[in-house]
Amino acid sequence: MIVVAIVGILSVLAVYGVRKYIANAKSAEARNALGHMANSAVSEFENEKMAATVLSAGSSSTLSRALCKSSSVTVPTAIASVMGKKYQSSNADWSADSVGNSGFTCLHFTIDEPQYYMYSYTSPGTGRAGDTFTATANGDLNGDGVQSTFQITGLVSTAMVVNVAPNMLTVNENE
Repeated sequence: MIVVAIVGILSVLAVYGVRKYIANAKSAEARNALGHMANSAVSEFENEKMAATVLSAGSSSTLSRALCKSSSVTVPTAIASVMGKKYQSSNADWSADSVGNSGFTCLHFTIDEPQYYMYSYTSPGTGRAGDTFTATANGDLNGDGVQSTFQITGLVSTAMVVNVAPNMLTVNENE
């Protein structure tokens, strides 16, 4: 009887541990994706965006750097698509802003595998000191209506360098 009790206790602990492990593995998607978006935002800011005109001899041009502009859509378009389930995005989802080269297209960001989170990116898309960007992932892993939120931000400093927050904001991580 003692052996049966011990096996029962170990079973309960194992189930809890496995559930926690699976939830952490799912939330790793959001962390990785937002890290990639932040790195891409910094890289795109450092790329010079100038008109394709020839400079005359002895003239100069200013550096023209800017953050990627906000995405006009979230992927998927509604949180209901990832509430307790996965969403398989298409290339069209990620390239909604391809004409203006903004949002996910500017960031060169896509997710090819089924995803647990809804992604968004916001920024004024200018190159002024004080401008910010925010990349967000929202999800509901168990479908109970309580959302998990992961968010990372960046700021253009007065030295015209993009500083990314050292930590990601996390709310209800495993919900």
